[in-house]
Parts: sequence; C-alpha cells; structure tokens
Amino acid sequence: MKLHFYSRIPFFVAVLYFSSFAVQAQTSDFTAEHEFTQNCEGPSVDSDGSVYAVNYIMDGTVAKISKRNKASIFLTLPKGSTGNGIRFGNATTFYVADFTGHNVLKVDVTTKQVSVYCNEPKMNQPNDLAITTNGHIFCSDPNWKEGTGQVWHVSPEGKARIVAPDMGTTNGIDVSPDEKTLYVNESVQRNVWAFDLAADGSLSNKRLLHKFSDGGMDGMRCDAKGNLYITRHGKGEVAVVSPEGKVIKTISTKGKSVSNICFGGKKGRTCYITLQDRGCLETFQAEAPGREWLMMKAFSGKK
Repeated sequence: MKLHFYSRIPFFVAVLYFSSFAVQAQTSDFTAEHEFTQNCEGPSVDSDGSVYAVNYIMDGTVAKISKRNKASIFLTLPKGSTGNGIRFGNATTFYVADFTGHNVLKVDVTTKQVSVYCNEPKMNQPNDLAITTNGHIFCSDPNWKEGTGQVWHVSPEGKARIVAPDMGTTNGIDVSPDEKTLYVNESVQRNVWAFDLAADGSLSNKRLLHKFSDGGMDGMRCDAKGNLYITRHGKGEVAVVSPEGKVIKTISTKGKSVSNICFGGKKGRTCYITLQDRGCLETFQAEAPGREWLMMKAFSGKK
C-alpha cells in the first residue's frame, strides 16, 4: 500500500507542522510596521474610504491612511490630549476618546478644527466610543489600577452622565444595528455584556452575552447582521460572536496585541485592525458589511 506523505513524518514533526498551520495569520498588512506607537488605536473610515487611526509616529496625533495604504499625520491633538477610540457622527465630523485629557473631542474633518465636545474630570480614562444615528455617544471608562470601570452617556448636547456604574474594566463598546442594544466588554474580567438601550440613552436589563476563558479583549464592532467582532488583545485573534452569544468564527492575526477594529472598503466588508505590538494596521474580509459603514453611507447619501 502506498503511504501518504504525512505518514512518513515523525509524529512530533507532524504535530508541529499542523499546529503552525492552524495559527497562520488570516490577515494582510495595511500599513508598514512600527509607524504607529504602542498606543495605536482608532480606527474609523470616512465616506471616501480613508482610514483614521491615532498615535502615528508619536502619541497625540491622528493619522489619515489613503486607499493606497499611505499614512500621514492628519492633525495633532491639543497639548495634554491622547486619542484612543474614534467614531464618526456624520460625514464630516468624528469624535475621539481622549484618555489623558478626560475628554471626548470633536473634530471637523474639513477644517481640521479640534474642540472639546465633553470634558468630565470624573472620567478615569475615556477609552472607546459607540454612537447612535441621532448622536448619542457611549464612552467606556476603565480604571485599570483598580480593575473597575463604568460607561458614560454623552448627550447630543455634550452633557455626560454615568449609565452603567460598578463594572469591570470596560473597554470595547458598540450599538446593535437596530439601536436597541448596547454591548460593552470588560478586558480583565473577559465578560461581554448586553444592555437594553432606550431612546434617551438610558440602559437597563444588564445580561451576560459571553464570557471568554482566556486572553484579553479590547475593541468591538457590530456588523449589519448584529454579530460582534471582538479584538482579543494578547491572543492575536478577532472573535466573531453572534447576537445569541456564540463564537461563530475566529480570525488569526499577525500581531498579538490587537487593539481595535472598524469596517470599510468598497462593500463595507473590509475590517481594519490596529496592532499595538507591530505598530501598524492589518486587514481581513468579513462576510457582512459593518454597521458603522452603513451609517456612513447614510450620512453621506451614497448608495
């Protein structure tokens, strides 16, 4: 009988081969390595398909990355401010979670003017942002030293209030496509929570959607079907979790410290992820467009 090629390989070599194959990255580089600092975060996509991410070359900057994968400094934030999550509120405005200035900053894309949309000294460290179509912003706010956190609601008038106190290290956050649910994860505790979301930004009916047994978590975004794409910081993965709380897919990344994610591209199915250990962005293709990409299409009036 003719032996298969792999049957002639020593067992331990075969195990090594298949193990390395199993963890092979499913992503491609979008920008060059080590252009961003270890606080590489963001990202978000405008109506023309350009990607914005924070802390390019040095902390306190916002980069704009063209469709040709070329990054350059778009603007520098005010002294004392360092960006984290970015979310577009309309076609020409994005908001930045300023974790050193305890602010939510507002940026006019056309004029590059930066203003303080909300300042709250009681914020620990504004981390990531989620936004509804009518301008209600939710801000995750971890206290890494104490292992605690909370969620703030920032009204369309720029007024802040705590809507989810007494949580763990709140980090990734997003709104479901029907805007009836707010999702937030806790990096250290490895929990993903769901809340009922009211029209005024109030939260209720907190429930555990999913708990990971290992690894960390960072950014989180919904696709148009309601699936959550969760970056597994330190594990080198993006986990796709269904609205029912089941992990339906895992994407392996080149870097291990996956910090955040957004959707863009021609059909809204290109995922851009920031890698803090590699100081760059990677991409992969999703099966459905992102919620935020559909929002941008609506903002810009494009079909």
